[in-house]
Amino acid sequence: METTSRVGAQSAAGTSAAEEVPVARRRVDGYLRAQFPWYGLDEAFTGPRWLMQVGTAADGTVQHGSLGHGDEPSIKSDAAGTEKERFAAVVTVAASPVRRSGDGTGVLEATTVSSAAWLAGSGLLAYTWPALLDHSLRDDWLDQQTETAFALADDLEGAVWSALSLPVDGVPMPFHYRESEFGWVLAGSAQNGVHIGAYGRGMSAYGLGFSIVRDLAPYA
Repeated sequence: METTSRVGAQSAAGTSAAEEVPVARRRVDGYLRAQFPWYGLDEAFTGPRWLMQVGTAADGTVQHGSLGHGDEPSIKSDAAGTEKERFAAVVTVAASPVRRSGDGTGVLEATTVSSAAWLAGSGLLAYTWPALLDHSLRDDWLDQQTETAFALADDLEGAVWSALSLPVDGVPMPFHYRESEFGWVLAGSAQNGVHIGAYGRGMSAYGLGFSIVRDLAPYA
């Protein structure tokens, strides 16, 4: 599958000197280093917005990141607690072909819509903890579910995905969409060199719209 490597999104924090800088500022700086536009929910969404994380290559180049909307989710073993959460996270992935890494030490895989689907699927899992699952078994469960999410992202034409049209910068665009017991995941592309993924719970995906984030202040 032509996706980004299966590595968790990294925070913008770096050296010990950077630890003296407020966390919120470090996060904003990470987003500002990106050479591509960020996407979030459009102005129809009027709830809280918040920064999540950016993912970088070995040379520090920002490759993808996520922006949150609604209730900040938390992992809970109590299923009733997660049912009350209403949130949607939007993942932006820079579209790129197979290429040499910036430091010349290797090859970076291509990023595609499948990349956005994988990042969205794994992002949803990060905030999921099935009720009554023993803490000691969570790592095994997460590994298994992560492999499943990766396989599903590699087969966007498969039966588990359905077609959904949502506005991106006011223009209807096709998305791949699937639901699970944990929430929903979708993935598609914008018209300016990025792929968009999204995941959420308690908030319907059918009424969402996406637009370029011109100002990060509402998220910081």
